[in-house]
Amino acid sequence: MLGMASGLLVPSAMAQPVRQARLVVIGGAEDRMQDRIILRKFVDYCGGKASRIRLITAASGVPDVVWSSYRQVFQELGVGDFQCLALSDRDSAYAPELQQDILQADGIFISGGDQSKLMQVLWETPAFSSLHEAFHVRGCCMAGTSAGAAVMSRHMISQGAAVLRPSKEATQTDIGLGFITQAVVDQHFSERRRLARLLSTLALRPDLLGVGIDEDTALVIERNKAIEIIGRGAVTVVDPTRMRSNVEQVNAEDQMEMLGVELHMLPSGHRYSLDAKDAPAHWPDQLKKVLTRLVDPGPMRG
Repeated sequence: MLGMASGLLVPSAMAQPVRQARLVVIGGAEDRMQDRIILRKFVDYCGGKASRIRLITAASGVPDVVWSSYRQVFQELGVGDFQCLALSDRDSAYAPELQQDILQADGIFISGGDQSKLMQVLWETPAFSSLHEAFHVRGCCMAGTSAGAAVMSRHMISQGAAVLRPSKEATQTDIGLGFITQAVVDQHFSERRRLARLLSTLALRPDLLGVGIDEDTALVIERNKAIEIIGRGAVTVVDPTRMRSNVEQVNAEDQMEMLGVELHMLPSGHRYSLDAKDAPAHWPDQLKKVLTRLVDPGPMRG
């Protein structure tokens, strides 16, 4: 689908972020009608009601409907400067005005839809580079829900049904935005019974962590510092670091053996920090290694 090669921008004298850079990775179906816990927190992370927040609807098949829905929500949350980015196809991703709009934003929210469609629009364009500059240099808060969550990882699940058991050909993968470099994200996780789907992906990519995020739940990643779970569900982290598998020997229709896989269930309301003084004694050493990998921002790409 997309070219695999991409340049890495590693500036030697990068300006310090104006705020703590965060990712808000939402499992989909976030509450927009009642308490709106996740969206309220996102506004706070962006700098409050006076912040400049921009919406990307390029993943959606009904972008006008999506824009109308979020416009009402953010207006009711008191955000005065909330606009939809003029990003609908690859040609629009080259517009200088779009690049400036991205770089001036305090927060960017990516809607649901089709993550492959979104990446077809963004991959290796100036808009793609601007998103990375906004996050890595300016500390812009990046949020995504459903498909917008899937694209946060560098290695992205693009297709795949919710299988009963891990299967060698259960999923198809592609390249995402790359804000999370050492994990693959799956969304609507518990609600759509996607554990076997995530395991299927990790069987072929044991170098990655698997992150499954429930609906109306967000994994908040504070770059180089901590993660926090907000909303009403949980985040499931699957660590295949010590896995032993026969995936290379079995046929596509055969059941796979996956031994030594570790699973961490992180419920809403919990924060996990790399700061040693905040680490409870009951945390296993492997969890600390997982946290280190999740909060690593990786390189700035463009």
